[in-house]
Amino acid sequence: MSAPRSRTAFRELDGILLLDKPQGLSSNQALQRARHLLRAAKAGHTGALDPLATGLLPLCFGEATKLAGGLLGARKAYRTTAILGRTTDTEDADGQVLRERPVPALDAALVERTLAPLRGRIRQRPPIYSALKQGGEPLYAKARRGEAIEVPEREVEVHRFECLRIDDGRIELEVECGSGTYVRSLVRDLGEALGCGAHVGALRRLWVDPFRAVPMHTLDALRERAGRDGAEALDALVLPVEAALVAWPRLELAADEAFRFARGQRVRLAPGRAGEGETAVYGADGRALGLARIDAGGLLHPQRLFRWAAAATGA
Repeated sequence: MSAPRSRTAFRELDGILLLDKPQGLSSNQALQRARHLLRAAKAGHTGALDPLATGLLPLCFGEATKLAGGLLGARKAYRTTAILGRTTDTEDADGQVLRERPVPALDAALVERTLAPLRGRIRQRPPIYSALKQGGEPLYAKARRGEAIEVPEREVEVHRFECLRIDDGRIELEVECGSGTYVRSLVRDLGEALGCGAHVGALRRLWVDPFRAVPMHTLDALRERAGRDGAEALDALVLPVEAALVAWPRLELAADEAFRFARGQRVRLAPGRAGEGETAVYGADGRALGLARIDAGGLLHPQRLFRWAAAATGA
């Protein structure tokens, strides 16, 4: 009889790990593997990557999961390869081929003319094989059952869409875009504008705001380090929650204000001290206490408090 499998002893861990997701895993599979390596009790990710895709997947552990929703809307950048002349049902190389068409003669000027209408605020139809939900169910589940699906267009923002190289029916591209933009849809629409169709052959996420020039870590590297030095050795790779909060306006509270805020009480701010809207709240020592909303009258409303807030303010 085989020996029972040992269970992971999870622990409290707070912060953000910048994972370089490998090809072939879903974002959740990659998250769970990293979570077990770090033995983190609670974890979530900030925006899924397709199994085909690689690159930056910010993972939030512990109290950092309270920030995941805010990071979902961050600007992102990708590098992708468009394969011309062939469309697939998933709009990437993992799908079944639906149609093949000849590829026209390509040059930089033609590609640039075709890319131009796909920049800025545009209307885009998301792929049917996507995690968007209709009736509480992901579209990909309906598509796999063969159901007819109508996906409405929606407005997205493409800040940059550039051709890097044209090579034998392939175009290498870089995309910088806002929340909700599908690179597969951009490549599909590029192919249709060229009259030959296209699908994504490769996709890599380069960065996600505010993490533009910070090292990523592969699962293999994490596994090797944990095997050599133990799970705690991976803690040095985990960024503090404050690293993600640069996406929010910052408000520092005095000691008496922080005491009330950390106990869920509203705080009256002096006129002109801070603008209206969501803000990140810090104590005088520079430690983040949580997220809050400032109303039009200058009243600070606690929204999400970090676990350590009360202790940090003198509980």
